[in-house]
Amino acid sequence: MQRDALIAASVDKDQIYSDHASGKKDKRLGLEACLKALRDGDVLVIWKLDRMGRSLNHLVKTTTLLSERGVGLKVLTGQGAQIDTTTAAGRLSFGIFAALAEFETELIRERTMAGLAAARARGRKGGRKFALSKAQVRMAQAAMANRDTSVSELCKELGVKPVTLYRYVDPNGNLRDYGKRVLTA
Repeated sequence: MQRDALIAASVDKDQIYSDHASGKKDKRLGLEACLKALRDGDVLVIWKLDRMGRSLNHLVKTTTLLSERGVGLKVLTGQGAQIDTTTAAGRLSFGIFAALAEFETELIRERTMAGLAAARARGRKGGRKFALSKAQVRMAQAAMANRDTSVSELCKELGVKPVTLYRYVDPNGNLRDYGKRVLTA
């Protein structure tokens, strides 16, 4: 159906690119090949706007890059069918979409920052929990100070990998940044 619509719009069969992966995926070989093949003065014709990308932000970025390269965009059907960036009305429609995408991004950012501030006001701290408790850090510190300690045995006992252990204490049992943060928390 999509291929037929493109052919009906006078698109050469040899210049039709397709992907068999979800449009939500970042890595889309067909789209990447298509974008590479476009040159100044070309017009990218797509069946529906959602075929090029699922997020408005991605669509705006892609279309802006096309515009900077002198490539137009024409949408055949669906919402966004009025977009033809080779015309003044199409550029206006795209400008409205771009403004909405920027507005949406700012709203999400504001909500996130407000949520984090509210959580901090309630005494909650963000971020990942520490892998070791205060008692475990003290035990690791004492064990690592002893030269006879087997790092692998200590790690098994603590339930962590050596790289995690060394994030908290050094080979001589001195506290590192993570270890200090656990003990002061």
